[in-house]
Amino acid sequence: MGRGRRGRAVSGWLVVDKPAGVTSTAAVGRVRWALDAAKAGHAGTLDPEATGVLAIALGEATKTVPFVAEAPKAYRFTVRWGVATTTDDVEGAAVATSARRPARADIEAALPAFRGDILQVPPQFSAVRVEGARAYDLAREGATLDLAARPLRVERLELQAMPDADHATFEMVCGKGGYVRAVARDLGQALGCLGHVVALRRLWSGPFRAEDGVSLATVEAEARTPALDARLLPIEAALAGLPELRATAEGAARLLNGNPGAVIAGTAGFGDLAWASHRGRAIAVGRFMGGELHPSRVFRPEE
Repeated sequence: MGRGRRGRAVSGWLVVDKPAGVTSTAAVGRVRWALDAAKAGHAGTLDPEATGVLAIALGEATKTVPFVAEAPKAYRFTVRWGVATTTDDVEGAAVATSARRPARADIEAALPAFRGDILQVPPQFSAVRVEGARAYDLAREGATLDLAARPLRVERLELQAMPDADHATFEMVCGKGGYVRAVARDLGQALGCLGHVVALRRLWSGPFRAEDGVSLATVEAEARTPALDARLLPIEAALAGLPELRATAEGAARLLNGNPGAVIAGTAGFGDLAWASHRGRAIAVGRFMGGELHPSRVFRPEE
């Protein structure tokens, strides 16, 4: 792997099990430094106090970030009833309280309204852009925002436990753009008891699982060593949900130059999004158009 002025041209995915108290941006920065990588990004922000899967892409793997960002994600979270906060989680100031506490039957009866295709209003403190500014920046300045509801697909939302009258733990699988804090807020309002998130863990994100993640402590202990390099997953790890097509030698040369290239037909149908491989590695993603892949992203060899 060659070196540039800003670090190594290293490519791949590192799945981090993010601890509480660290922002996603800070975690990416620590990984980038530890790998001396020229380029890095992540496939979905976790709140600072949240834990779990933070999938970090390095180098050419950043071109596959959208495929992970668009994939379903699973969360386990605990709601505290009786208090609404400015941030809809434990970090915010209390803005309202309620003495009401929901029974299990009440919670179970309320959950169907939060499943399937729903509309969700993002929290005031969120990364949504409002006239070019982030909502959380405007909220910190004291603004009250009228945020538009956004469509969200919730595949699963189940009550897991009720450790006491004040708390309930849930698991949720949802699509891109879902805010667990908004679910806690809206569920508390629907139950007439208010609520906010006190614990949140992302269990998986697309193909990446928390149990396969590495801690930031390990990242720092193995920084700038071959041991950390060995933990990198290949670019292909993010493409697990797409059919693979093998490129011919001539097709690979054309694809690497950004042109349609010949591939050997596999399970992809005409017009399907697929990825092409050559000599055991991914070289492009694009649309399969009957014998050729028309690339939208090309993964060029590192120099």
